[in-house]
Amino acid sequence: MRAVVQRVSSSSVTVDGAVVGKTKQGLLVLLGLTDTDTAEDVQYICEKVSHLRIFEDEEDKMNLSVMDVGGEVCVVSQFTLYGDARKGRRPNFMKAAPPTMAERLYLEIVEAFKEKGLPVSTGQFQAHMQVSLVNDGPVTILLDSSKEF
Repeated sequence: MRAVVQRVSSSSVTVDGAVVGKTKQGLLVLLGLTDTDTAEDVQYICEKVSHLRIFEDEEDKMNLSVMDVGGEVCVVSQFTLYGDARKGRRPNFMKAAPPTMAERLYLEIVEAFKEKGLPVSTGQFQAHMQVSLVNDGPVTILLDSSKEF
């Protein structure tokens, strides 16, 4: 499982002209799922994202998590995070989880964030989405549950 975590002042997800998810201060999480992901990967990413100390404290040091600042989380499924473009010019998405599996894991991670008491909004699974954000910092962190990076 891969996540691109962006600290945001605000974010929104629109499908067919309608806003389906939005946040104020918090995190936008673009989530890629692979065919080997399990519940352990869900928990790993949820814990990492929830406790990442990427918000400033009173001394302007990144010491606070989204939970510490009362922030929100927007989770957007993005299978293209498993696009392999090492050969040729067209990415290969063979490592991306099949849709049924990916949707189940996506819903599991959304629930895991909610269980932590975080306000969570989402995109729409398998929809063509327009994602808007105001990246605060900018701060962007890459996570991979198999620790490839």
